[in-house]
Amino acid sequence: MKKLIYILVIFTLTLNACKKEGIPVIEPPTIKIPIPPSRTPWIPGTFKIIAYMPSYKDPTTVDDSKYKMITHLLYAFINPNASGDGSLNTVLQPTRFTTVIAKAKNYGVKTGISVSGDKNIFATIAASPTARTKFTAQLLAFVKTNSLDGADIDWEYPTAADPSADNFVLLMQELSIALHAEGKFLSAAVTPGVYAGNIKNGMKPEVFQYIDFVNIMQYDGPNYDTLEPLNHASMKLTEKSLDVYLVEKGLPKEKAILGIPLYGENAAGSPLGYRDIEASGANAYLNLATVNGVNYGYNGIELIWKKAQLAKERCNGIMFWEFSHDSNTSNSLVKAANDQLGRAY
Repeated sequence: MKKLIYILVIFTLTLNACKKEGIPVIEPPTIKIPIPPSRTPWIPGTFKIIAYMPSYKDPTTVDDSKYKMITHLLYAFINPNASGDGSLNTVLQPTRFTTVIAKAKNYGVKTGISVSGDKNIFATIAASPTARTKFTAQLLAFVKTNSLDGADIDWEYPTAADPSADNFVLLMQELSIALHAEGKFLSAAVTPGVYAGNIKNGMKPEVFQYIDFVNIMQYDGPNYDTLEPLNHASMKLTEKSLDVYLVEKGLPKEKAILGIPLYGENAAGSPLGYRDIEASGANAYLNLATVNGVNYGYNGIELIWKKAQLAKERCNGIMFWEFSHDSNTSNSLVKAANDQLGRAY
């Protein structure tokens, strides 16, 4: 104890001497922690916290404790075959698939498979009654064989410039009938809808009756807010996107899922995971960081708080792309969302 006191005295005297002699003293930056929005109590119910886990990421990058912070895990992806006949490729990275699904189930998380692929292949499948039926049968078989809770369709994107918008409705109708008959859920990842045009109009309100929840991808929109040009997922974009779906298109609140990115983007649109942004020493509460001399716009903890609260008020869930981008530290963005929601984990 005496030795520790001696060391502290020497350090203090040395610091004071430096100050007297005009030698600059580098002090660690002070991070001002903002006050979160008012946190209303968590009420157990149907509110969803969804995370996509891509096949190209190692499951060990996500700490097991993080599974307690989500309600749904969507493994991404399985793909339709290029022929467009409705058949599906085998799951990507099957060992990782087995590992991730087992971990999710161990924590009581609902599981699903997300289907993604070239928009033209989806359009070909949706345009053919035979292909739609084959696609539906194979996807349902995959879900049942692997004891999953449902399936997610990530078609980017149906468009009003051709029949794919109407055919998307037909495809989702057929999937809905088949999956719901087996007690399985059906979800879809959709455009944020903030930009006028054929993609926005390609998401027809008629489809909502067939989908259990809609994962609105409210990101990849740089310069949408001129005050934060690098923030590709600004609050302005999120609020406008919700207005489009909930007000213009009439999506029921109980089916609306607010999408949140766990990554930043630079001016060239290149992504960087939040875990890497945090590891660089950036202020986790801000939305802008410089990593290796490059500026990245992202969603920091304070914005995550605000979005989680907004979702609690206007939606029935939040969705993260993607699970392994988050950090496993106390500055985890998934954790920050749970804290704002008032949800124990």
